[in-house]
Amino acid sequence: MRYLFIHQNFPAQFGRMAAHLASQPGNQVVYLTGRKDVEIPGVHKIVYTEPREPGKETHQYIRYLERAVLQGQAAYRAGLVLKQQGFEPDIIYGHSGFGASMYVRDLYPKVPIMGYFEWFYHVHGTDADFDPSEEMSIDDECRIRTKNMVVLQELDSCDAGVSPTYWQHSQFPLEFRNKIRIIHDGVDARVFRPDPNAKLILPTVKLDLTEAKEIVTYVGRGMEPYRGFPQFMEAVSLLLKRRPNCHVVIVGAEHVAYGVPHPSGKSYKAVILEKFSYDMNRLHFTGPLPYGDYRKVLQASSVHVYLTRPFVLSWSMLEAMSCGCTLVASDTPPVREVVRDGQNGLLVDFFKPHELADRIEEALDDKARRAILGANARETIKANYDIERLMPQHIRLIENIAQKR
Repeated sequence: MRYLFIHQNFPAQFGRMAAHLASQPGNQVVYLTGRKDVEIPGVHKIVYTEPREPGKETHQYIRYLERAVLQGQAAYRAGLVLKQQGFEPDIIYGHSGFGASMYVRDLYPKVPIMGYFEWFYHVHGTDADFDPSEEMSIDDECRIRTKNMVVLQELDSCDAGVSPTYWQHSQFPLEFRNKIRIIHDGVDARVFRPDPNAKLILPTVKLDLTEAKEIVTYVGRGMEPYRGFPQFMEAVSLLLKRRPNCHVVIVGAEHVAYGVPHPSGKSYKAVILEKFSYDMNRLHFTGPLPYGDYRKVLQASSVHVYLTRPFVLSWSMLEAMSCGCTLVASDTPPVREVVRDGQNGLLVDFFKPHELADRIEEALDDKARRAILGANARETIKANYDIERLMPQHIRLIENIAQKR
């Protein structure tokens, strides 16, 4: 079969599937993307370049839309060259919401199209108005609603879609949900596995916690309120004072991946380090890490903390559970889909740093309970989120949609 994947941030959700399909005899796999710095053996990558940034005078409600249009235009033009070279896929699978797949229906009118649907924006009831301390203006409300124009076009033009969790699926309009199957991307449980002898040594960042008795870990693409970074850091300020043998390891970039920057112009990390006092000999910021080092952090973790607003569920939480981590996580809808309090993790109020610190200590003080929670967490992943189980389902769906041709 001939597959065309489209994702602005190659390889992302499609990487392992594209690699697997490319390894099968007789398949041809092409990836259309805006990212230049990653290659997958056997996958032919086509890179598009957006012609310009959104205009400075563009109305604030539609800057997101203009960027999506520019990206869709660039992807269409790159795909047109591919088509003129004779490539016609049996199936197109595009990531939705950012524009790269907006015009693919017109590029290949007769080819079945699947969409990967992560998120549908709501002004009220999910992430946008979750924090009561953040006031939402009329402009915010209108801008958020306008962002759905891209997703709605892609929902209309696709033949079928996939959403990774029931929570995310439930955010889409009722009239489109029957188009969208729920299949998670999957966690590689063979790679993300427990290591009872793990020691946290990361030479690249000059970190050696071989002798550490307690290691609390936190992972995020960025450091922002969407993933509870301010609440976590307030809890850490309490934790380090209470527990002289505790070390905290934070993996991720200092920027904001989701949401808006701090109004001061400083990073949230900088603002919080000014606000609270820490023993910096026991608070470790690694920055982004290669996959192997990231896995070492999870395997050596005594307690792993994951916080999120009602938003897209992070892979990192599932990968931590697959490594058998004792998880302390926010009692929010995307987390509750996976975690049962006291069974495969501990849940905590997102907005209560003191409670978070208490629950971390509760876990640190009971090694036997940590072992049970961690073992149950891994079983949850193996039963419901293991890529070995999920990828065959995903591929069967793709093949079934391709037959519509």
